[in-house]
Amino acid sequence: EKAGDTKYFTNDVSFLRFRLANEDSDIEDVAVKFMETAKWRATSPIVSAAKTAVETALASENGWDNAPVRDAAPFASIVNEYITPSQILTTTSRAGDLVFCIRAGGIDDQALMSKIDSDQLVEFFLYCKEVNSIVADLRSAQTDRLVTVVVMNDLSGVKLLGDATFRNALSASSKQATDLYPALNGPTMLVNLPRLLGALVKLFTPLFPEAVRKKIKFERGPLQGVDDLQEILQGGSGREKLMDELDQLLYSS
Repeated sequence: EKAGDTKYFTNDVSFLRFRLANEDSDIEDVAVKFMETAKWRATSPIVSAAKTAVETALASENGWDNAPVRDAAPFASIVNEYITPSQILTTTSRAGDLVFCIRAGGIDDQALMSKIDSDQLVEFFLYCKEVNSIVADLRSAQTDRLVTVVVMNDLSGVKLLGDATFRNALSASSKQATDLYPALNGPTMLVNLPRLLGALVKLFTPLFPEAVRKKIKFERGPLQGVDDLQEILQGGSGREKLMDELDQLLYSS
């Protein structure tokens, strides 16, 4: 598509998400919001990079090659030095939803933020959201099931006095993504909370938009004993245990 062409971003799945997130709004108002977002996505360099990266990743022999996605991220030469698949990755649940995992305690946030500013990191996280949005919409259309993104924030090793700029970037990207990608996220799980539960809840919960806070779940079990998040990928030593836990917590009737 040409730059500014909204055709790619006005598919039925995308509109369904806008409608579900605005059920009490007039359909014409929803359509206006939908088209405004489609126009932004059609002209955003972040979105263009994500779209091309996903197409390249899907064209690989194995059906997905994550290297092009990482390499095309905004400020990848800096961010990828500090944020690796050991701390942030996306996998798939047995039900077909995407599972976005982040272990912020494993990121040297102070070193990262000494080389990048908050706005630049926001762009990186929005790129991640766009990648997941594209994949979720593609899979929704293929399976006739609305695929959502389960967000798992693993608080293992999180420092109460970590870099505030890093937390602010997470918060800002989450708030922007709520408007840009409505009804994309499923539950947000805060897992492996340390003993200072009360302090951490006060620290992290306000970072999420109200729409996200309503879906937050606090759990102790998932990702315990997983030293490296890559262990939960296909064939990894921690995958089956996590899949069992997700089935019990999210998908059991």
